Amino acid sequence: MTALTLSTAAAPGLRADAIVIGVAKGAKRPVVAPGAEAVDKAYDGKLAGVLETLGASGAEGELTKLPAPGGFKAPLVVAVGLGTEPEKDAGYDAEALRKAAGVAARALNGTRKAAFALPVDGPGAIGAIGEGVLLGAYSFDTYKESAKDAQAKNGKAPLAEATVLGGKPRDAAHKGAVARAAAVSEELNRARDLINMPPNDLTPQAFAAIAQGAAKEHGLKVQVLDEKALVKGGYGGILGVGGGSAAAPRLVKLSYSHPKADKHLALVGKGITYDSGGISLKPAGHNETMKCDMSGAAAVFAAVVTAARLGLRVNVTGWLALAENMPSGTAVRPGDVLRMYSGKTVEVLNTDAEGRLVLADALWAASQEAPDAIVDVATLTGAMVLALGSRTFGVMSNDEAFRSAVHEAAEEVGEPAWPMPLPEHLRKGMDSSVADIANMGERMGGGLVAGLFLREFVGEGITWAHLDIAGPAFNEGGPFGYTPKGGTGSAVRTLVRLAELTAAGDLG
Repeated sequence: MTALTLSTAAAPGLRADAIVIGVAKGAKRPVVAPGAEAVDKAYDGKLAGVLETLGASGAEGELTKLPAPGGFKAPLVVAVGLGTEPEKDAGYDAEALRKAAGVAARALNGTRKAAFALPVDGPGAIGAIGEGVLLGAYSFDTYKESAKDAQAKNGKAPLAEATVLGGKPRDAAHKGAVARAAAVSEELNRARDLINMPPNDLTPQAFAAIAQGAAKEHGLKVQVLDEKALVKGGYGGILGVGGGSAAAPRLVKLSYSHPKADKHLALVGKGITYDSGGISLKPAGHNETMKCDMSGAAAVFAAVVTAARLGLRVNVTGWLALAENMPSGTAVRPGDVLRMYSGKTVEVLNTDAEGRLVLADALWAASQEAPDAIVDVATLTGAMVLALGSRTFGVMSNDEAFRSAVHEAAEEVGEPAWPMPLPEHLRKGMDSSVADIANMGERMGGGLVAGLFLREFVGEGITWAHLDIAGPAFNEGGPFGYTPKGGTGSAVRTLVRLAELTAAGDLG
């Protein structure tokens, strides 16, 4: 992974392969952003004009390369767009810095060292730039011959080292921002790796083994319920979904504890390592990316490990509900009734509405520990993608104030989210004549129906939120900002921020 350092050195004398500067959209023409004063001076104060001549406008995501001026030890200047110039004294938005750093880092693949002379006005900006660099430089080459051979052949190994100029190496707050950026980004990138892994390699058992390895590495407690333990415990939802696959299901409990913590946050992740739809088979063209249906579990896994790496003063428990949804002679059928871990019965009307079944068991298991709050994360419904598009996840909750807090936390860390309702009139559509509830209801508002189903399995009096990340979890288009093609690691940063707010006593 890219090494991240701080330096107070001036850009002209820094030995690097490139100097990255920011350019913003001014009222009439592009303007050079703070941090690049020494570079602008070397162009006799005419850098903005040079960039405009080359077609730069300062728009978000725009990138312009030009030769460095005489006397610079770096041969290249890379100008990256920051979007509209902020009002006087307002400073640049953290997400704008994050995106700009990500665009530049990706463009500098194959480069040994780059210096980032972007606007720095404190630890927040340093952390945002650091995250942008580390997330933007991500690549997944494990299955391309050997990663080393592929990179040697095309010369596109990720940026090896990034130095944030304006950051003070001996300042505790600045060093802390770098450490946080590294922890969050490294674990988010590990979540991306898991999402991108092919399902023949990432089975429920394999995912559980990875969680066990991480637990040993970071001093976490881990418990893995295999199929025998699931049968003994009565986890009918997870067993029902996983019953059609040769790869048996697992429920993984991953726990981080702080000796001085007085709050407990439970995180629950949907971990369908491959979703064929089961007997209700998905149509052609809808199967190819279904390895990503475990993105919720990947996000929960990454968040728990990050909390441990940051030493947050909060207890965080992650529940990974892992299964493979396949059609076979032993698969659950439409019309079957499952007895869930909570004791409730569910009539299965559609085996492709399987995520809510595994989550229901895990939510009830999490509820038994009476945490202060539960947040579940899942690539749950296509309806949410239709409602919010491919870059925004929906937030539902049984507590309006908590829903607002989760939404605000997501926006704070740069993850687009939107609060969604849980209309009571939609609950009736899940009434069943043979069971306590059906796993399907009205087609219109399907994402909200799924949220109402999950609410049925949250313990009484426990604050809960549901994040439907079906849209942003997997990017099928081209990369943008610090977001790559493929697995994105959506919701990891939101969950980490929620853990930080809980530790600080700022989440109720």
